[in-house]
Amino acid sequence: MYQLAIRKYLERHGFEVLHPKAVLFDMDGVLYDSMPNHAIAWQQSMAQFGIQMTSDDAYATEGARGVDTIRQMVQHQQGRDIDETEAQHMYDVKSQIFHSLPEAPIMPGIFNLMQQIQADGIQIGVVTGSGQRPLIQRILSDFKDFVDEGHITTAYDVKRGKPNPDPYLMGLKKAGNLKPYEAIVVENAPFGIRAGVAAKIFTIAVNTGPLPAQVLLDANADLLFPTMTEFSHHWEELFRITYF
Repeated sequence: MYQLAIRKYLERHGFEVLHPKAVLFDMDGVLYDSMPNHAIAWQQSMAQFGIQMTSDDAYATEGARGVDTIRQMVQHQQGRDIDETEAQHMYDVKSQIFHSLPEAPIMPGIFNLMQQIQADGIQIGVVTGSGQRPLIQRILSDFKDFVDEGHITTAYDVKRGKPNPDPYLMGLKKAGNLKPYEAIVVENAPFGIRAGVAAKIFTIAVNTGPLPAQVLLDANADLLFPTMTEFSHHWEELFRITYF
């Protein structure tokens, strides 16, 4: 299964080899089981501005810059084009509610996976649509043995967020100006998967949320695992054949 997925990836992009030197992780729903909290915060905050946002909307737009999601929702529901300043104010309300909720747990299996990646001499980066400083500080605290700030890409590093390729292209740059075939993306949401694919990086989906697996496959993920723990269990098997 892995060999076929890698072969299709190489043929699609005209690459000769998949030689990973970095693994680029999304944050929400990948490092942390945080999406239930985000869904609550999105619904409660947007209701204050007359915007109806469902839990499914939160999961479907995960990975995009928050201000971009807000501007699109306002335009769609209220027919208004708002500037980034107004969207940022609305996003700040969402952030306040999010941080008032219980802290999201670290995703099961992620530490074991990172230990294996690090043991194989591969860099670890984080590429998130978030720009919230407390969340970045938490990454640096929880994953201090694996990730430094120079390998974290946030909403403030790019003008175009996911599903555009820009965040993952920046992730490649921060990892040492790597080529797309020298990295692997790990995502859990359609926007993030599309961003990784658009950047021509081998993109692995891990279905940690409520969306049907087919939704992630339809976003063109190269591989899909049902949980981070399952991915961790198969890392060595996958890594051994990536030098294709």
